[in-house]
This record gives sequence, structure tokens and C-alpha cells, in this order.
Amino acid sequence: MVHTILVHLYAKEGKEVEEKMRTTLTEASQIYIKDQETIAWFVMQDHTDPRAWCIVERYEQESSVKYHVENPHYKVFPVQIGPLLDTDKPLHMDIRRFNEIDVGQAAAE
Repeated sequence: MVHTILVHLYAKEGKEVEEKMRTTLTEASQIYIKDQETIAWFVMQDHTDPRAWCIVERYEQESSVKYHVENPHYKVFPVQIGPLLDTDKPLHMDIRRFNEIDVGQAAAE
């Protein structure tokens, strides 16, 4: 069963912060997509609020997340991204985990 993690981030204000977020998240996506059992690692920016970001991580199964956590960049990433977040906002980082439902099989019945 595919396991998905959604990470919503809210950055500090400023064009420089926005560019640093883009660079940092793009770099992370290029590193993490290579992890074993990772299906996808997408980065998105809100279409109206440039301070709002979302990461969508898809793994073959829930236990696959261990490869992500074992990646050496996993310890570096919070140090890079933390100073860019607007910690005055209660939801400057919101992490949610989901098991995807196979709707293809249900539709075929």
C-alpha cells in the first residue's frame, strides 16, 4: 500500500526567502527521490500565497520511510529549512501521513 506524507510549510516574508526555499526544496527533492522505495518527492508552491509550500512524499509502503530517515541529508534538511520558516504562525510546519486507497480496483467492480 502506497504511503504518502504531506508537509505544509509556511515561510517568512521576502523574495530572498522565497528563492532560498525554492533552492533548498528543489535540492532536497533531487536527493530524496533517489532513496530506495521512494515513488515520488514533489515540491509545490501555493498559486496565490508565495509563502505557502507543500511537499508530497510517496513511498512504496509505510516501512519505506526508514530509507528516507537514514539518508544523511535528513539531518541537514531541518537545519537548512528551519530558519526560513515563519515560526510566529502556528502551522508553519504541518506533517500528515496517509495510506493511499486503491480506487482503481473499486472502479473496476
